[in-house]
Amino acid sequence: MNEAQFYARADGKAVVCALCPHNCSINDGQAGICGVRQNKGGTLYAAGYGLVSSIALDPIEKKPLYMFHPGKNVLSIGGFGCNLHCPFCQNCEISLEYKSRWESAERLSPEKIVALAKYYVPERNIGIAYTYNEPFVGYEFVYDCAKLVCEAGLKNVLVTNGTISPEPLEKLLPYIDAMNIDLKGFTNRFYKNLGGDFEAVKETIKAAYKRCHIEITTLIIPGENDSDEEIASLAKWLASLDRAIFLHLTRFYPRHKYSDKAPTTQDTILRLREVAKKYLENV
Repeated sequence: MNEAQFYARADGKAVVCALCPHNCSINDGQAGICGVRQNKGGTLYAAGYGLVSSIALDPIEKKPLYMFHPGKNVLSIGGFGCNLHCPFCQNCEISLEYKSRWESAERLSPEKIVALAKYYVPERNIGIAYTYNEPFVGYEFVYDCAKLVCEAGLKNVLVTNGTISPEPLEKLLPYIDAMNIDLKGFTNRFYKNLGGDFEAVKETIKAAYKRCHIEITTLIIPGENDSDEEIASLAKWLASLDRAIFLHLTRFYPRHKYSDKAPTTQDTILRLREVAKKYLENV
């Protein structure tokens, strides 16, 4: 297996992972909150390196990216695991409940991934999107692929929850051309319920804005993050970076632990779009 980056050895055979703000302390034989960074004998390994759960040639607009090479396609790959535990997860089979699929997944090398991306260039493919699950928990594989993608003259796209520590983010950003970042809500309370870090996500957005094209997505969940006040605060903060940042408001559908909730209504989405447009030019 591939040794992980960004960790420190602790007492005994424990390690502390420094990839994301959780800073998981992991005993020998255990994994961090993401499930895919595993301690074996006092060494932290990227156990999911190269394991592919999903692969498809998608329209770039599906990421969603609205103003990054519109009309083109991108080869989208997913792995396993996530460093948030959202009760409304739309891809829970590969992000949270993946053990059976993990065991039968194919392991591909970065070279194979890049060869596939080049193969699909005649079909309007611009590069690789790391998506479907949380790509940052597979950091080492994403990093190795991204460097090769750049060398091939193609583009790298990250679709992420933004939960990563500053040092690994800064190391990866030179190779990233575009990011869609989930800003899941705009309160500490909301992020605490997901096992996340609200301030860390905002710092990721600020750092990425300076280095690559970014667009933001907020999944609107009835009774959770759908108030005019919360969306106004979210849009106002994004506008403090740039009024032209693209914000995507998307509809929740019943999934995972929220399978008994009603879908978001179209009226709600349209109402909140008008709220956000008071601050942002592109919603």
